[in-house]
Amino acid sequence: MEVNISEIGRYIIDNLFSTITNANFDPQDIERRIAVTDKRISAMVKEAKENGINLTIPTVSEPIKPILTEEYNVLGIGIMSESDEDKRSLKELTTYGLKGLAAYGEHAAHLGYEDEDIYSFVIDTLAVLKTEDRSVEELVALVLKTGEYGVKTMALLDKAHNETYGSPEATVVNIGVRNNPGILISGHDLKDMETLLEQTKGTGVDVYTHSEMLPANYYPKFKKYDHFVGNYGNSWWKQKVEFETFNGPILFTTNCIVPPTKRATYADKVFTTNATGYPGFKHIPFDENGDKDFSEIIELAKTCQPPTEIESGTIVGGFAHQQVFSLADKIVENMKNGSLRKFVVMGGCDGRFSSRDYYKDFAQGLPQDTVILTAGCAKYRYNKLGLGEINGIPRVLDAGQCNDSYSLAIIALKLKEILGAEDINDLPIVYNIAWYEQKAVIVFLALLSLGIKNIHLGPTLPAFLSPNVAKVIVDNFGVSPIGEVEKDLEVLVG
Repeated sequence: MEVNISEIGRYIIDNLFSTITNANFDPQDIERRIAVTDKRISAMVKEAKENGINLTIPTVSEPIKPILTEEYNVLGIGIMSESDEDKRSLKELTTYGLKGLAAYGEHAAHLGYEDEDIYSFVIDTLAVLKTEDRSVEELVALVLKTGEYGVKTMALLDKAHNETYGSPEATVVNIGVRNNPGILISGHDLKDMETLLEQTKGTGVDVYTHSEMLPANYYPKFKKYDHFVGNYGNSWWKQKVEFETFNGPILFTTNCIVPPTKRATYADKVFTTNATGYPGFKHIPFDENGDKDFSEIIELAKTCQPPTEIESGTIVGGFAHQQVFSLADKIVENMKNGSLRKFVVMGGCDGRFSSRDYYKDFAQGLPQDTVILTAGCAKYRYNKLGLGEINGIPRVLDAGQCNDSYSLAIIALKLKEILGAEDINDLPIVYNIAWYEQKAVIVFLALLSLGIKNIHLGPTLPAFLSPNVAKVIVDNFGVSPIGEVEKDLEVLVG
């Protein structure tokens, strides 16, 4: 019996991706995915039987269907069927990590970069999560193994992006608007970015990035498009206001979708693709050749008014590992003369609650001899504050999307080599990470797998960590929740 690991792996990570926070709200699409999975399982069971292998795999639709249609008792379904609180917590932590890993794996696959070892790990781990005969110690090891594969997947995606679009470079990004109609592209998928830019050439329609798509501005290959204007707006949670003022259509290539209000005037101009979906939003699928046709979005854009300007000026980014390596001599020189004392990693996710103002206040309170290393949408709390430079080195070095947190780890490892440090935790680098959803969890697990300790995590520790599991993480890795800004500044940077 021949098994195509890559084909199965692609299918599984796409489904995992669709379950990430704020990715897919469309019950019809979820039901379709369940039905397709049922058919695939039945076909596999039949083929196995024909080859003398007896598989007893239940269909997925019956236990899951009530979730979509009526109230149900969550205990007894999936991970919640695990009665041991600590095991359930570790399984949940691993599941969140797998979903984040799946997101990055799908982006890489869209560019033709895949690794069967990653797919096999995901498949095997999902099987382990279904069993009840694993010890707490084994599940802790699985959590760290998930982080290890998170690093491997982010490295694969980094390779895919750099080889396809060139290495990100220091870039001044426009945050104002022009007088042409525009399309706003949100999410993370750079293949969709390329397709949209190609299909809008010569149409009179401009393209703007939104939220986590901002780093597309940093790639050399995208700079050749003169209708690629820059970035519009801020973090994902402000979209209900900023989509109104953009005036043109919006394309979601991945999460994060915020359900529009009933009074929203932009709802009929939002499109989704890949694993995303929302009732009433038009979905753009792959065609039989694996391509996409964005012509409907482009034609709609032509009928819309240009974006309303909500801010003006520029921001600077593009400091992934290759760009930072080119600054290595300047960085070391400033460290030796005392101008640059410490790096502060502040990657991760943003969110709507006022508790996230902590990160803005923390960034503003940092001494002038510190530099922020960031990736992910958490940067919108401080990337427009004008925090200045240290002898030509910007005090906010934005590596890119949340998956580009890999760059932050590579930068740390390179600095360890340059400074001759024995341990990565001996470096003048501290970590103050913001988390929100599954992609931030895999970044966190990746850092733990690399042996990085004493991470501050906020605004709160994940609720799915049981007291015992939280204690293990705190005791073994020095992870701690954020506190008051002044006290954390003293603890982290002195």
